Amino acid sequence: MFCSFYSVLAARFFAKMTMNRDSDYNKVTDYIFRLRRFGEMKLGLGRVENMLGRLSNPENKLKCVHIAGTNGKGSTAAMLSSVLSCAGYSVGMYTSPHLSDYTERIRVGSRQIDPGEVVALFGKMMPLVGLMQKEDCGSPTFFEFTTALALEYFFEKNVDIAVIEVGLGGRLDATNVITPLVSVITNIGLEHTDILGDTREKIAKEKAGIIKKGVPLVTAADPEMREIFRKSCLDAGSEIYSVGVGSDIEATGRESSTERQLFDAEGLGRRYRGVECRLIGSHQLSNAGCAFGVVRLLNERGFGIGEEAYRRGMGSVAWPGRLEIVQREPTVVLDCAKDPSGMRVLREALTSLFRYSKLITIIGVSSDKQIPTMLDEIVPVSDLVIATKHHVMGRTAEPSLLARMISERGGHALVAEDVSLALDMAHGLADRHSLICVAGSVFVVGEARERWRRGGVIWGRETNETRRQVQDPDQEEEEAEST
Repeated sequence: MFCSFYSVLAARFFAKMTMNRDSDYNKVTDYIFRLRRFGEMKLGLGRVENMLGRLSNPENKLKCVHIAGTNGKGSTAAMLSSVLSCAGYSVGMYTSPHLSDYTERIRVGSRQIDPGEVVALFGKMMPLVGLMQKEDCGSPTFFEFTTALALEYFFEKNVDIAVIEVGLGGRLDATNVITPLVSVITNIGLEHTDILGDTREKIAKEKAGIIKKGVPLVTAADPEMREIFRKSCLDAGSEIYSVGVGSDIEATGRESSTERQLFDAEGLGRRYRGVECRLIGSHQLSNAGCAFGVVRLLNERGFGIGEEAYRRGMGSVAWPGRLEIVQREPTVVLDCAKDPSGMRVLREALTSLFRYSKLITIIGVSSDKQIPTMLDEIVPVSDLVIATKHHVMGRTAEPSLLARMISERGGHALVAEDVSLALDMAHGLADRHSLICVAGSVFVVGEARERWRRGGVIWGRETNETRRQVQDPDQEEEEAEST
């Protein structure tokens, strides 16, 4: 069945090629998202290793940094990519999920992969999927296919180094085919407990699966989780470097605002004072510390990344949807907080960095999240909470349920059936000194962000998720939401 499906899939695609870049790109991404529907959802490395082998194993020809963690891995990847680019290196960056465009996942420097390049790589890889099915090797999932595509793209672009973000967990994640120069685990919280385990210890052990023999680990995890990683590093003969107060690496805040923050970075024989970072919020300091540690370790491995490159990279880094201010008067902030720890960090940032007459929070959450604990964090500091939903069918929590839970916590709740309506309601109720915050899910932030995006949308999240889910409403998205 699968073999026949992929043969027909490839044949139909190539028959419909129009030589129109946008049209062909839309067809390609449509097919790629179908892989989520027809691929086997079982975690494991066999299928992605099989596909990469048919591509002559580009992952073995790349120098990489591998980043895992519950929160902060995307921000850390963006920081590191910016610093390396400022040092003059060609840097590939692979992250997930995307906010608006599929091409956001794969970048070289500040440039997203071109839609035409996606089409070309698809044409190269799709016949391999058919061969895998013919030989009964299993169906690649969307994330496995995209990971292989990214690694092949970085090889073709001859990047100096690739920064690779884990999709889900670590041990069995499709990205764990690489052997990096440095590994990073930002932190550990409860997430995807049905897959990774129902305790932080179990989750930490899954994420420790990215630790490779002789490859140093940088981690900002708390001391209890750090001990789990220390044991794994001991078994692998790898060094471990911790980030935090009194640790191997420290990033200490000096001053902060809604525009920037200044911090001192120290460790591994260097100290940089008064570094500017454009990503705001004290939680970004641990991410900056992780990036600092990776830079120092890369220098020990033949790279030449000086203080000036670190300063310029941190001063110019951008990572959309993370305390991102998209409007003033009223101020509108978008943040991808999607679990209790992320919501706690958001609450602390909103109350410490911003000044406002009232806080209007727009929240939409996936149904598999720890919704009560998330609401416990944000409802008490909000003057009004507008409950809404994203368009990933089968995954979103109903706004009426959210509103009831908000009211039970003493909050003032309103219901909006979609994100656009929620934004209209918030603006109608706000004055010029209000703060409107959109949070709860990468999907909700992605939909909200479309209102402020410049230029046309090639492939918006609402479209790419809804189409696939309408065809198969029971299918759940495979990968993790990352911050």
